[in-house]
Amino acid sequence: MAETAVASAPVPDAAATGRPSKTLAAKEPCAVVIFGASGDLTRRKLLPALYNLHREKLLPEHFYVVGFSRTDLNDDSFRVHAKDAVVEFSRTGAPEDGLWNSFAEKMRYLPSHYDSPAAYRALADLLKELNQNGTCPNRIFYLATSPSLYETIIKHLGEAGLSGPLFPGGGWARIVVEKPFGHDVESAQTLNREVTSVFRETDVYRIDHYLGKETVQNLLVFRFANGIFEPIWNRNYVDHVQITVSETLGVGSRGAFYEEAGALRDVVQNHMLQLLCLTAMEPPVSFDERSVRNEKTKVLQAVRPIPPDDVDAFAVRGQYAEGFVAGQKTKGYRQEPGVAPDSGTETYAAMKFLIENWRWAGVPFYLRTGKAMSKRATEIVIQFKKPPHLLFERVRGSIPEPNVLVIRIQPDEAILLRFGAKIPGPAMKIGPVDMDFRYGESFGGQTAEAYERLLLDCLNGDPTLYARGDWVELSWSLLQPVLDNWSSTTPMRFPSYDAGSWGPAEADSLLAADGRVWRRA
Repeated sequence: MAETAVASAPVPDAAATGRPSKTLAAKEPCAVVIFGASGDLTRRKLLPALYNLHREKLLPEHFYVVGFSRTDLNDDSFRVHAKDAVVEFSRTGAPEDGLWNSFAEKMRYLPSHYDSPAAYRALADLLKELNQNGTCPNRIFYLATSPSLYETIIKHLGEAGLSGPLFPGGGWARIVVEKPFGHDVESAQTLNREVTSVFRETDVYRIDHYLGKETVQNLLVFRFANGIFEPIWNRNYVDHVQITVSETLGVGSRGAFYEEAGALRDVVQNHMLQLLCLTAMEPPVSFDERSVRNEKTKVLQAVRPIPPDDVDAFAVRGQYAEGFVAGQKTKGYRQEPGVAPDSGTETYAAMKFLIENWRWAGVPFYLRTGKAMSKRATEIVIQFKKPPHLLFERVRGSIPEPNVLVIRIQPDEAILLRFGAKIPGPAMKIGPVDMDFRYGESFGGQTAEAYERLLLDCLNGDPTLYARGDWVELSWSLLQPVLDNWSSTTPMRFPSYDAGSWGPAEADSLLAADGRVWRRA
């Protein structure tokens, strides 16, 4: 067991409590139209996030939330639905009456079908009504629906003139698109063409909530605001990088969705490749959307394509069987509702990427994600090379472990640096010590939810933490050889790992072939 040296941090002032900065308050009046307003995403994330922004006085004075859904609600019942959502899911708990009433009066609802042209004309009329005397000319359209409805909604928004200057004197219109943005290269290209035929690329916000997490954003600060890490953040000092996104839960009621998605589409293409880019990117010339997103795109451009005839050397898939997670019996994937009894869908994926540029040549990046795993963890592990001369190798039991830097994104946000130290006593024995920085202990308070930060950025017209169209297409192109291979071949052994384990043995072999092992988070 490693000893721990706790890294302290200064007590934060009021501006560093984890809440969005007051200086970032949105100023321009805006109506946020949520398609899928009665759905699970809106209930769990969007309505609580918008209320919390209102609570923190970060929304503009003239602001409205317009619900658009097939569910038969009206303004009043939508407000009741929204309050229940805030009570259940907001990080700030039950809303205060005064704050809630001032938020609720800004809410409207349209019960409509997504393929009805009349519904979009009614929406245009409502937006014109809310813009009395030019007080609210701007619009954000949030697609919180099934991806199968994206094309329909985008087309009707264009035909109704809702994406352009709806009012005299202008007013902007932005669209937020939830993942998955396509399901392969061709569908991503098609969706990009469809959305940019109606909205300008600069007004398209492809959201990945991982980029709104404080620890993910802190990765850039950690790298580029500290002079001691960036000089060793390269092939001369780094042996390899591991990125893990593991979950203890199975697919549960999402079986039908997962049958169409799988781990590669659900997690690797978006969350994990974003983390890879933030870890590997070059320093941007400034922290603005163009510079940051350009550097992330350059990373994907430098990744060596996976040979279609050698996929097994770079990618491993798995599927969980019955087992025990935290002492609780867990059913296998094929026993979950909505899953075919002979399903070949992967619930686990591990991949090896090689980035062929000056900084990272020869340094493998290993990615893995899985359902029903031993532990819930999202972390980036930088394993450094051993010292060139092992001074203590002749002293029995004194060969030090390689230095490791761990950036833990969830559930316990932290940064851990492991190094060797002499164990007290007469013998020259070396043991690992962890210098452990934890966000909660150092800064206290509640951290703002990712959706709060990302919605505020959209209101302010800042797409830095959103995915750009070319990045999305590149990410799919890197995975396409694996998708094609897995769809055309039958898994050798499915299910291939027990629930509550760390995945299939083949994933261990992927690293063992390079003389490396996975870190147990």
